[in-house]
Order: sequence, then structure tokens, then C-alpha cells
Amino acid sequence: MQVDVVIVGGGIAGLAAAFELRAAGRSCVVLERAARTGGVITSERVGDFVVDGGPDSLLTQKPEGIAFCKDLGIADRLVPTKLPRLAYIQRGNRLHALPANSVLGIPTRFGPFIRTGLFTWAGKTRMAAEWFVPPRQDAGDESIGAFMWRRFGQEAVDYLAEPLLAGIHAGDVDKLSMRALFPRFVETERKHGSLLRAFRAQRSQAHASPDGVFRSLPGGLSELVDAATRALPTEVVRLGSDVREISRDGGWTVRTVDGVSYTGRAAILTAPAYVTGDLCRGVDADLARLCAEVPYASSGTVALAFPRSAVAHPLNGSGFVVPRVERTGIMAASWLSSKWPHRAPEGQVLMRAYVGGALDTDALAKSDDELVERSLSALRPLLGITGAPTLTRVYRFERRSAQHDVGHLDRDRKSTRLNSSHVSES
Repeated sequence: MQVDVVIVGGGIAGLAAAFELRAAGRSCVVLERAARTGGVITSERVGDFVVDGGPDSLLTQKPEGIAFCKDLGIADRLVPTKLPRLAYIQRGNRLHALPANSVLGIPTRFGPFIRTGLFTWAGKTRMAAEWFVPPRQDAGDESIGAFMWRRFGQEAVDYLAEPLLAGIHAGDVDKLSMRALFPRFVETERKHGSLLRAFRAQRSQAHASPDGVFRSLPGGLSELVDAATRALPTEVVRLGSDVREISRDGGWTVRTVDGVSYTGRAAILTAPAYVTGDLCRGVDADLARLCAEVPYASSGTVALAFPRSAVAHPLNGSGFVVPRVERTGIMAASWLSSKWPHRAPEGQVLMRAYVGGALDTDALAKSDDELVERSLSALRPLLGITGAPTLTRVYRFERRSAQHDVGHLDRDRKSTRLNSSHVSES
């Protein structure tokens, strides 16, 4: 089959690429080895429950996703998170609300920071001293943990950086790159010296949306995948197409394990880096090596439902993160029925726990029952849960969280140069 572009991978990136190519008048084909599109985005309706197994929201501060919804004609279905928009951090047997007006936990107002019980007075004093810490002169990369320790001290690493900054990537705070993942913080230090001083000055200039920064869809984020798939002609998306190899002979040839060949003027690979590396070996050994060097973490989500009367906590917010030093067996938990409308029937609550990650590599070796029990053991004492769940679901994501460790940007620049050389030769 001859097309302008062959796309390997039918996750949201591959579908979006196909949509844009079609809009530009280019022919394409999307090859997806699974029996469905969407990749890690998976939503399930169980009775009157709507469960997102993977990602559950779009971020308005990254407007491309919202714009894609507009292009697909589903923007009017986007819903914001429910009030109150509170997030918590566990310390001991208590949940502490993230201080108001903070930027990923870094305070922009001193009142809420002083009143919070999340930090000891020694920790607060050290964090406040960030105002006077000189900026780093070395322009090299450093880990999130090193950056936060240098500026705010160890308590900030344990109870902010690890569960929040590293936690959202299921990664190791002492390995993940600050420059790759939070360049705004690095640039703020370079320009203003103190993050506290800069964020406090910028607070009056910021105009936060009254509807918050997250959006989802009533049927879960798979609504986006379904809309993108429907927007493409049926012959464009080829499910069950496991790609075996890619080669170049003027154009690009992509072959599946079934022996089917697709040729195009260009190829787009949206598969995980280690898959891309395997496929590129015969095309560019250096690019294949760089892709293979990107580490990945595995994680899982455990969805649980209960009668509302079985949960003592008010569940007033979206959920909480768990610092690794607390050692509860989970990374975080979200209260889906408190976070989003229409996720649970009246009188029921729906939540999910997050397990695994770069620092708990054996988690997914556990059975579903063991992961459910681990989650219940962490949640019961904290939320006052009694009785058994009325619904359980376990979703596993093996090697699906790319780890942008220190040095990732250098690897990215090298791979970009290699990719550019192939483009220029086409």
C-alpha cells in the first residue's frame, strides 16, 4: 500500500498526526498492533460508573489538546473538575491540603504556608530561607531532588518534590531531570534568583481560570480517542498490525509481522522509545541506541467503589499523593466521583489508587487481588473506609512511563539531529 505517510502507533499522538495530515490533504495509514486505539488512554463504563484506567484529563495550560477537541467537534462536552479544587499530601495518618496559592507546592503567599501542618517548623524555616539562596552558576542539568534540596531543603524534597514533581511521572526524584520536566523553575532561578520571590511577585499578575486547569469528558477520556478514530476513514486505521521492521530505499517501507508492506514518503513513529529503537536498527544504529537508552517505568491503577456511607472522609477535593517516606504501598489516590461529574451513581463513591513506578518495580508482579488489598490497606485507615468495595478494576501499564532522567535533553538533541538528517535526505 502506497501513502504519503505511514504512522506506527494508534495512541492519541498517532491519531492526532493522522487527523492533521488528512486535514492538510495528505494520505496516511495508522498501524496499531492492539485491538483498539488509544494506548494508555482507556475508559470503561461499568453499570453507572465511568472509570478511567489511565489518564483522566487534559490540561488547559497545554492548549493543543483543547484545540484538538474543538477540531473534532467535542469541545462543548469538556467539563471542569468539581469544587472544591483541593489536593492533599499524606504525612503520617493525616491528609494535609496543599497550601493555597502554591505553584506545585511552592508557596506564593506566606499565610497558608505558615498555617499548614504538612511541614515542621524547621522545614518551614529552611524553605523560607530559599529567598536568600543564590542561584546556581553551573548551567548543567541536575535532578529534581538536587534542585529542590539545594533551594528548599530535605523536607521539601520528601513532601513536595518526590510525591508531586516526580510522582506525576512515576519516577525517581533523584534521577528525573529538572531541565527536561520543569524548565520554568530552572529559568525562574536563572532570571530571579529566588523562586519564592519570583512566584510571589507574579501572583498578582496571574489570572487563574475560575473553572480550574483540568478538563475531561463525561464518558471518560476515551471519548477523545473515539472521536479522533471516527474522524478518520475506516481504511486509515489498521488494528492488529504489528510492525516488524522499517527500511529505506528512497522512501520508507514498513512491514508487519503478517508480511504486509506499507510504503510512504515519510514515516512517523509514535510507539514507546524502546519499540522505536528496535524498529530503527536497520535504518540508523545511533538513533536506535539513543531510543533504547530511554528508561521506562511500569505502573498500575486500582479502581474501587463503595457506598457513600462506608467512607467517613468528606472526600472534599480531587485526592492525595503519598510521599515515598510514608511507605504505604501506593503512590497516590484520586477521588474520581468528587473530582469529575457523572462518574458514579447517587449514593456511591469511586476512587482509584496508583501503584508501582520507578521506585516500586515489583508492584505489577502482584496479582489483581493483591493490588486491590494493598490499596485497601493504604486507604482504609486514612479515609475511614468500612466494608468491601462494590466494584474493583485493575489496570496495568507495563513500561509505559518514559523517564526523562538527567541527560535526557542531550539525548533528545542528538536524536533530533539524526532525525533531521533523514528528513533532509527524503
